[in-house]
This record gives sequence, C-alpha cells and structure tokens, in this order.
Amino acid sequence: MSFKPGHDGTVALLRDGALEFSIEAEKDSFPRYADLTAMTVLDALAGVDEVPDVLCLSGWVKGFHSADRPLGAGYFGWDGADTQVSRRRVFGRQVWSFSSTHERSHLLSAYGMSPYPQGEPCYALVWEGNIGSFYEITPEVRVLRVAEVMEDPGNKYQAIFALADPTSTSEHGGFRFSNAGKLMALAGYAENSSVDPEEQELIDWVLSRRSILLTSPKSALVDSPFHDVGVESQVFKNLAAHHSAALFARFHTVAEARLTKGYPLLIAGGCGLNCDWNTRWRDSGLFADVFVPPCPNDTGSAIGTAVDAQLHFEGNAKISWSVYDGPDFVHDVAVPDTFTAYALDVVQVAALLAADAVIAWVRGRAEIGPRALGHRSLLAAPFDDVIRARLNKIKEREGYRPVAPVCREEDVDRFFDWTGPSPHMLYFQKVRDPRLRAVTHADGTARVQTLRSAQDPRLYALLGAFADRTGAGVLCNTSLNFPGRGFINRTSDLVEYVLDRDIDGFVLDDQLFLNSSGRA
Repeated sequence: MSFKPGHDGTVALLRDGALEFSIEAEKDSFPRYADLTAMTVLDALAGVDEVPDVLCLSGWVKGFHSADRPLGAGYFGWDGADTQVSRRRVFGRQVWSFSSTHERSHLLSAYGMSPYPQGEPCYALVWEGNIGSFYEITPEVRVLRVAEVMEDPGNKYQAIFALADPTSTSEHGGFRFSNAGKLMALAGYAENSSVDPEEQELIDWVLSRRSILLTSPKSALVDSPFHDVGVESQVFKNLAAHHSAALFARFHTVAEARLTKGYPLLIAGGCGLNCDWNTRWRDSGLFADVFVPPCPNDTGSAIGTAVDAQLHFEGNAKISWSVYDGPDFVHDVAVPDTFTAYALDVVQVAALLAADAVIAWVRGRAEIGPRALGHRSLLAAPFDDVIRARLNKIKEREGYRPVAPVCREEDVDRFFDWTGPSPHMLYFQKVRDPRLRAVTHADGTARVQTLRSAQDPRLYALLGAFADRTGAGVLCNTSLNFPGRGFINRTSDLVEYVLDRDIDGFVLDDQLFLNSSGRA
C-alpha cells in the first residue's frame, strides 16, 4: 500500500502484480489537487482485508516547494540511491516500510504501467512542475539520466497565464494548478503568426529563470506589455501558442541529439497531460513508440512508488491495471421521486441524446487520473455549438474551454485524423467531419477517447445506438464534477448536481433516471 502526500494525494494498493485500487483525495467532490485526507486513507483501509506486507511513502517535501525539507526519500533522485527501507510496527504487526523519491515515482509509474515487457530498454521523459529531464531505463531496470533539459518546465509553462490574468495574485508568481490546462486551451485560438520581439523577450526570460515560483514574482514583469493584458485577448492567445512551442522545442532539440537509439518513449509528469506535446512526440519519428499513462501527473505517484517497492522486494517492475481502478460509487441516499426511473436501454438514451439532452453517465468504479473516460461523465450529442456552450455553463467554466469526444475505435479514422487506439484522451486529432462542431476546438482539433467493446460494453453499445440514429458513433464526453472539485462519486451529490443544473437525467449503473422537472 502506497501513499502520496501533498497535492494530488493518492493511496494505491498492489497485490500480486496487479493494481487493486488507486484512490485520489480529490475524487468524491473534494477540492481539485487535494492533499491526502483522512477520508482517503479510511476508504483505502476499507479496501484491504489484512495489514499490507509493505507500506510505501512516495517521497515528498515538508512545504510548498521542492526545495523544502524532504519527507521520506524526498523529491529528487532517479537512480534509487536515496531509497529508504526499514521495518516498522503497524496494527501489532511488523511490516516493511519503503520510500523512494518523487522523481522515481514518475519513472516507475510510467514504466510499470507501460505495455513494454520488462527487459526492453526504454527512454523516459519526466516533465512536471520542477523536473524536466530525459532518462534511459536499461534491461536491468536501472535508471540513467541522459540529460536535464530544464528546471521547472511546468511552472514556467503556466507562468505567462498568471502574468496576463488580472485575477491572479502576486504570491508565487500567480501560480495555480489550473493555469496550465487553461493555457493549453487558449493556445488553440492563436493566429498563424510569427513570434514578435516582445514575445521573444518574455519567453526567453521565463525559460531562463531558476526556481521561478520562488524568485520571480508577477511584479517583476509589471512593465511587460502582457502584464494583466487579459487571457482572452488575441495577443495573449498568440503568446500562449508561441510560448508552448518554444518550451517544447527546447526538449525536442535535446531529444534529437541525445536519444538516438530508437527506443520507446515513456512520458510522465504533469506536462504529460498536454495533448499538443504528446502528439508532437508521437509524430516526431524519434521513437519506436510513445506511452503516456492515464495518470502521468502526481495522481500516478502512489502507483509508481508501489511499483518501485515491488521491484525492490520481488524484482518485478510490471503491473496489470485498468483505468477504472478508482473508487466504487457510494449509494448514500435513495434517488428522490423527482426522477422517473427506467431500466437502462441504450436505444432510449441514444434517442434522448439525439434530441439534444444532456445525460450524466455513472457506471462502475471511477477512473484513475484526471480524465473522465465514461464512468463519471456528462454525455451529449457532438453536433451543435449550443451543446458545448450548455456543457460549459453546466460546469461553470470559461466558454473557451473545449469539450472532448468519445468514439468507437473502429470509427475513429472516419471522423478524425487518427488510426488505432487513444483510450485515455491524451492526444490531439484533427477533426475530419464538419458536423462535429461541439467537439471541434478553434484550431480544428479534438482530444478523442477511443473505445473498444471490451473496455466498456455499455458505453460502446450506446455509441452504436447513437450511430444507428445519427450516422455518427461519437458523443461529447466531459467530466462530471462540481467546479473546482474532483469527480462526483455519491448519489446525494449526483442528484443535487443534476437538479441544480437542469440536466435532463442520469444513468446510474443499470438504471436511467429522467428529471421530471427538467427538459427531458
């Protein structure tokens, strides 16, 4: 059992080489990026029937920044030299205590979850708030750092959003975890323009800073033309795209020069959620393959430290897992009479969606990682801009935020410039079908989740029924959550959410509940 403290707090359990669960502190409507909570620990303890053989602490710090004093094995270190192993007493039993660094948690999470067999050499890229380095993982699962490209890539990426946003504070340069995702969305609205001198000066300054959150307050750039310019201004959208491209180019230049053996590339760290960059790595031609786990950010760190412990004690760095290894849904109240209940019939749901209904879709265990992939989702038809606007209103988020599609894997090349699987919404694809306006971003791309029948038979069947009715086996799929909170995971929150936001109904397990007071 492995614990990741600090933001994106998570508890994960491995048993006999399989991930039994990964429970994130933000899920069940807790604040996004939440620290590990007592509730998370209690939920995890309820999922085991004996004291674990090994208790793991994913290395962290005692404070806000990676420069703070270490907790456990600490933040930095890739080769295992800082790993701590001891014995401790828990519930009257002697167990092993294991801690390895945060840096290794990213590496071992991506390696352990990847499809490549142990013994196949890989390259790895860890880019997150503080770390920006390439590595080689040998057949013996030794980690060699090939190059440190940049300190603070994630913090530098989001910094210009804070600079342009009049609502951001001066503390830590205006850092907020949500800045990066918003910046990625806004970059899609850029004009096809070259970098101007003022942009270049700012980009060079940001990328040159060390410990940017500690050394570079927003007030240091008060004379910049981009200071409080507004994140929805066209000049900022252009800057967002140019800044993103410049940061990627720094890493690509090093990869082209140093990663020359053609191995597969593993991508980990919060920057692994940047679909533009993932797509560029996939299309770069430098690697035999590219793998990004569904939890590349710190939500995967508990898994990574557990994999590292399994490697230490058993010599095995591989695990079996499902993206639906999150927590079970909590049935805490009865569904009120405000809703009319039906047995789940995907043909009926498809008809509702085709008539522009919005349906909350809740089945099985929650997803691991931050992407809703059909177990804690809002579903809608993909054809109308009005639907995207309605979904963003329901979610109380900015109108520039795109809505992602889910599509049957065998249909994906009909609707998008893509072939094969993309099951975790981690890449951008060009949209081929002009009908799909609700899921087409300003730059003509979408962030597709592909689906096979074996992955989720009921959602797959719904896509088939929707295709039979409309000719397109594609739906809008966005996360089911209150603003600034993790996925909804209990009936009381689900009912409140649907009623307060005039959503047409919800699917819960094998029943459809239609909102009698709403539009349906």
